[in-house]
Amino acid sequence: MIRKGKINPLDALEVRRLEFCPAYFEVYQIAMRYNLHQSIISWIDDNLSGRYYIGKNVLLDENQSMQAAVKIGFEKPKELSHFLLACPYLKYN
Repeated sequence: MIRKGKINPLDALEVRRLEFCPAYFEVYQIAMRYNLHQSIISWIDDNLSGRYYIGKNVLLDENQSMQAAVKIGFEKPKELSHFLLACPYLKYN
């Protein structure tokens, strides 16, 4: 992706979005709704530049029942902070 006249090398090599979540990534989980998964991927691609992981997961709610979730992990902790503060899709949770 070209942003502000610069090519992101991770995008060019197609290694930006990982298929697994390394242990050192900063992780956040949210409940799965509608097409939230694809919307978040688009927002991250447009607004952040580091490596990330996004995948489906299962959470236990307060009644100990399983609930579908989206697990999102970032290599850079400040990108997780930016995501939590600026992503408009999180306000509906």
